[in-house]
Amino acid sequence: MADKAQSRAQAGRLLEQFLAAGAVEVTPDILQPAEALLDLYGEDIRARAYVTADPLRGEMMLRPDFTVPVVQAHMAGGAEPARYAYAGEVFRRQDHRGPARSNEYFQAGFEIFDRADPEAADAEVFALFSDILAKLNLSATIGDMGLLRAAVDGLDTLPERKSALARHIWRPRRFQHLLARYSGQIEVPKARADLLTGQRSGAPWIGLRSREEMEARIAALEADAKAPPLASDAVAALNALAELHCPAEAAPAALRALAIPALEPAITRLERRLTALAAKGIDLAALQFDASHGRSTMEYYDGFVFTFTAANPELPPVASGGRYDALTRQLGQGREIPAVGGVIRAGLMADLEAQA
Repeated sequence: MADKAQSRAQAGRLLEQFLAAGAVEVTPDILQPAEALLDLYGEDIRARAYVTADPLRGEMMLRPDFTVPVVQAHMAGGAEPARYAYAGEVFRRQDHRGPARSNEYFQAGFEIFDRADPEAADAEVFALFSDILAKLNLSATIGDMGLLRAAVDGLDTLPERKSALARHIWRPRRFQHLLARYSGQIEVPKARADLLTGQRSGAPWIGLRSREEMEARIAALEADAKAPPLASDAVAALNALAELHCPAEAAPAALRALAIPALEPAITRLERRLTALAAKGIDLAALQFDASHGRSTMEYYDGFVFTFTAANPELPPVASGGRYDALTRQLGQGREIPAVGGVIRAGLMADLEAQA
């Protein structure tokens, strides 16, 4: 297993390749202000972050990722278009129940901020990573988080239900539970049913919420209870979308066969992306497409996503990345720019090179 010196050296070599591709080096601080970051990272990373308190700077966290601080710096005044590269350590608590993994490891990454042609930028990042990792014989998979989001947005149901489903796309079990409840496949919890049938009368109002807030919440629950269930064919189509896995070249036709009208703009973007990937020399017949790919990664990804993985299923992805346009909107104080990037685990890459 690569030691810290070997991992650092590998990260440095990757950084040089990213700089040769036109990037400018950035070096976000290892210690980051926690308040904003904890709101921006997904549930998984929030639970795994190392958080501490500073008497002057308040709550701080050891850097769990580079993308968010890079976006923060760019949106605070970076020139556009821009390409950034970085290399350094990230820190994450690991789940003791899974395979043993380091809680401190080196990443090297590459990010593009460019509004001219997002699909071409997607292809540029993916092709660069593919070239760098080519000798390792990895499996590559792509997806698009925009597909499930578009399908949810196109459902004929309450906006509140669509919002709840969209919020839980990154938590598949919770997503499926909501889908089953909204389609009438499971009963409403008894506590909620009692609340809506008036059995709350006479009970005291307790807790931190005001009476007005509670009444608004009850009204929303009543509206949800009166809403018709999701159509069974819409639920079946959504489930079929989530389970779709095929060669990338077959993905547009397979997606259109699901007959979900709301997907068409996302399918068109996918076709442009595949054309750009093919122009970069990527074999679309060998590249795998998974419509649910990315549901277990960073929640700020909202479009194209990708991973490169080794044959050993216990290893984390050697490289991963995706598009995060919405994150620039959150941090841009009224402005946004399409952005895409990815990271390579330097130590893992060094290990695999040693075994080749």
